[in-house]
Amino acid sequence: MPEPRRRAGRRRSCLAVPGSSPKMLAKADGLPCDQMFIDLEDAVAPAQKEAAREHAIEALQSHAYEGKICTVRINDVTTPYAVRDIVEIVTRAGERLDCLMIPKVEGADHVHFVHHLLCGLEREVERRVPVGLEVLIESPRGAVAVSDIVTASERIEALVFGVGDYEVSMDIPRFVFGVADPGFPGVQWLWAMSEIVNHARAHGIEAIDGPYVAFHDEPGYLESARRAKALGFSGKWCIHPSQIALAHAVYAATEEEIRMARAILEAYARATEQGIGAAVFDGIMIDEAHRKLAVDILTAAGELKGG
Repeated sequence: MPEPRRRAGRRRSCLAVPGSSPKMLAKADGLPCDQMFIDLEDAVAPAQKEAAREHAIEALQSHAYEGKICTVRINDVTTPYAVRDIVEIVTRAGERLDCLMIPKVEGADHVHFVHHLLCGLEREVERRVPVGLEVLIESPRGAVAVSDIVTASERIEALVFGVGDYEVSMDIPRFVFGVADPGFPGVQWLWAMSEIVNHARAHGIEAIDGPYVAFHDEPGYLESARRAKALGFSGKWCIHPSQIALAHAVYAATEEEIRMARAILEAYARATEQGIGAAVFDGIMIDEAHRKLAVDILTAAGELKGG
């Protein structure tokens, strides 16, 4: 198998689009999200699974989805739908398909299954670019197995925290998934989120935070996204188009961050010219770690090609 592709863009905003709705699939073509994923799993009733699969294929064949990472969330590998999801999508949707999202992953064997099936299908259709994988961690079993899961395939491009199913599997009786419990002194998912983001960063892939279901609650969404960003996540799901701009507002560098990054690079360059490994700037000691952070910020903002 050729080396997997790392997408050129970022997944700041990951828009969920139900595969059962051709209207929403068409609308997504013109929305400014970084990623759109067609959902064949939780958003689709069992009686609609096959029809949704056909809608997904038709959408990927007919819409440009320009500038977007295009993903299909298949049904989980323990269901009777998963094999046909993978086979039909990969052999018929064409090169516009970038990734498959595997839900409810609880061990490396789930990833191995999809990986090897993809290898055969890609040879069959002579696909030029390997299909990437995004892995949803949605249960305690999945969370404790992250270290094995993340190394199960070189196709993996992102780990995603599925807060809804995680809460259900933890027997937490709440229906507002992703909304912090005001009665809890802190973030009740901190351990699971930290496991996911640390393993993702250690392997050079993205960590994506899951849904915030109260889609009319803009301040709540922003708070949730900022909390995830503070932990190291690089993007968040959007279950409604109105959340796209909110995700970008959180995950895009601010003007102040960009200004600071430029100034730090300039100060560090002057120090380097003088043979100094560290320098004082604006009351703080800056060194190589600050230079790397400044490069990351300016690269993400499109001001640098890389560091």
